[in-house]
Amino acid sequence: MKATAGILVAGKSENTFYGISTDSRLVNRGNLFIALKGEKFDGHDFMRTALKQGAAGVLVQNEAKINQALVNKDVSVIKVADTLLALGDLAHEWRKRFSIPVIGLTGSSGKTTTKEMMAAIIGRKKNILKTEGNLNNLIGLPQTIFRLTSEHELVILEMGTNTRGEIKRLTQIAVPDIGLITNVGPAHLAGLGSIDVVREEKSDLFLNMPSSGIAVINLDDKAVTTAAEKWNGQRITFSMSPNADVTVKDIEKNGVKGVRFNLIIGGNTQKVEMKIAGLHHVYNAMAAAAAAVAVGIDQKTIAEGLAAFRPFSGRMEMIRLHNGAFLLDDSYNANPASMREALMTLKDLKIHHNGYVFLGDMLELGEEADEMHRKIGMLIATIGVNALFLQGDFSGVTAAGAAEGGLSSQNIFFLSDNEKGIVYLREHLKKGDWILVKGSRRMKMEKIAAQICDCFGSDEINGNNETIH
Repeated sequence: MKATAGILVAGKSENTFYGISTDSRLVNRGNLFIALKGEKFDGHDFMRTALKQGAAGVLVQNEAKINQALVNKDVSVIKVADTLLALGDLAHEWRKRFSIPVIGLTGSSGKTTTKEMMAAIIGRKKNILKTEGNLNNLIGLPQTIFRLTSEHELVILEMGTNTRGEIKRLTQIAVPDIGLITNVGPAHLAGLGSIDVVREEKSDLFLNMPSSGIAVINLDDKAVTTAAEKWNGQRITFSMSPNADVTVKDIEKNGVKGVRFNLIIGGNTQKVEMKIAGLHHVYNAMAAAAAAVAVGIDQKTIAEGLAAFRPFSGRMEMIRLHNGAFLLDDSYNANPASMREALMTLKDLKIHHNGYVFLGDMLELGEEADEMHRKIGMLIATIGVNALFLQGDFSGVTAAGAAEGGLSSQNIFFLSDNEKGIVYLREHLKKGDWILVKGSRRMKMEKIAAQICDCFGSDEINGNNETIH
């Protein structure tokens, strides 16, 4: 009640809760159930289920919606002004009980991959807790913090946003000692409006961290360096140029084997070989290495951790098909920056072989959506693909851009059903060819990737990353 400024309206004030749940179906006996209210749901409507499951307390913002006849006199009912705010306040209170390093990271793209690279490095030396899946918002981040126990030695928290003010609130909840902004690009423009607002939103991480913390700064991203201008505390920098604390040189693209480079930290060089393709992942590796330096991890362990890292399913996962062709499965999500990187990686991988691209829409781009889909279409034409398969509301715009760039309309297909693309591949796909599958999460492009694997048979090359808790 102190943490949330809540008022006890029924039950006992001396109750102890064992765990916190925001999903009535997942309530365990002794939990505190927090009735969140969203645009399409209201947790107050599921109070009966939560109590039946054994909730020892409920936290509500509308006690009028509670059927008092259902509430046992031993169940504590706490009223607050806003249950989502209270969830964050409780998580903040729990986080303050632990004096261990907390890393908070955000960015327009590469957050999850960078987080997992950090985990692969730091997890070699410390027992870590990290964000799982996409639990990086005002509901998911508190849920991660509630998993924190005395056995953990470090926390890595991913922070996502699609509305102005979210990063500030997440930073206030998590109180990170180390903050990292991977990059700033055109993502979630529908909610944020412009790239300048995206930069302001991301910069709230640095502006709301404790002054005793460490900011990890990408010197090659002007928006990030601008965001860091008001940070007066300690900083660790990374860049492709040699004037940063963490840098790389001698980058070698190694096809399906991934990429190798020399990692330079404080003037010392360590050879790194990573089983992931794409120049943008070298940036993610530098960011993860810089964060690891901030918590005192040695350079040899950093190199070993990066070498051990494997991408998760749907994130630049390279898959060898049984006919000798390859699938680049980047179906997990998409924005203009990650789309460009995936296409350029495809260009590097296919070399003189054929390339086939399956794209779904990039979502949440607001007024910029048409123009950004058109530009992606033009890029597809310039990298030389043999066929383009599109689905989504913006597929026509992407197709127009591809045609404008020189791709024949005979090689552009609209997927009314996924089988059309599979039938085409059966006829045309040869040994050494590459397929890219990518689109925003709600486009469910992973289904197409799965169909391709089922049709041709598959073996993972670089996937199946081991989750470190």
